[in-house]
Amino acid sequence: MNLGIEGRRAAVAASSSGLGLATAQALAGEGVTVAVCSRSRERIDAAAEQIGPLAIPLVADVSTEAGGTAFVDAARDALGGIDILVCNGGGPPPGDFTGTPADAYAAAVELSCLSQIAMCAAAVPAMREQRWGRVLAITSYGVRQPIGGLILSNVARSGFTAFLKTLAREIASDGVTVNSIQPGLHDTERLRKLYGGVPDGHDVGIPAGVLGQPDEFGRIAAFMCSEAASFLTGVHVPVDGGSVSGLL
Repeated sequence: MNLGIEGRRAAVAASSSGLGLATAQALAGEGVTVAVCSRSRERIDAAAEQIGPLAIPLVADVSTEAGGTAFVDAARDALGGIDILVCNGGGPPPGDFTGTPADAYAAAVELSCLSQIAMCAAAVPAMREQRWGRVLAITSYGVRQPIGGLILSNVARSGFTAFLKTLAREIASDGVTVNSIQPGLHDTERLRKLYGGVPDGHDVGIPAGVLGQPDEFGRIAAFMCSEAASFLTGVHVPVDGGSVSGLL
């Protein structure tokens, strides 16, 4: 299927590995030039080599509002404009209510909500002016079904999801779509470190019985950024092998 985005320009945050890298690879596979970033020059150069000639590696720390804005500004300068913004970033540390100090919430909200709102603030006005744009956020299925032991992530990403839904309705008539993709457990370097290897899908509550593969995730993300998805906005799609049990 031709997604109709060849020649477009994308800024993909936190994309030296995992699902961010997979999304950048899928977009580049559709002919999109992608600005990718990491805090490490070595890691992002290696990722860009893996993606191919359509990748532009940038060093940026997107964990703060200022960092999120700086990444978008640098990507715009490198690309000559931004048609697609993929908001992404590391998650807050694990913890439950009892073990999480009250002052940890502010840092988590900046990391997983405010920094990504700042990316949108920097990128969306130009999309509205050109009357075409795609905003896609990589969040978590914990927004839909809170995950035990991840109270900071559940709170911060839920707030960002509310922002995205509101933004989507405000700018839909400008030809700009705003969506999020909510990953469950995928076979990434981070997950292998957390579990000390590759866990069995059934053992970690995935009805499909297997972990998600990053390249499969990337293809879904690329479709949500496509011309074919022009009528898809304000939605939050779980990609989790059936892990979420709720109806909505």
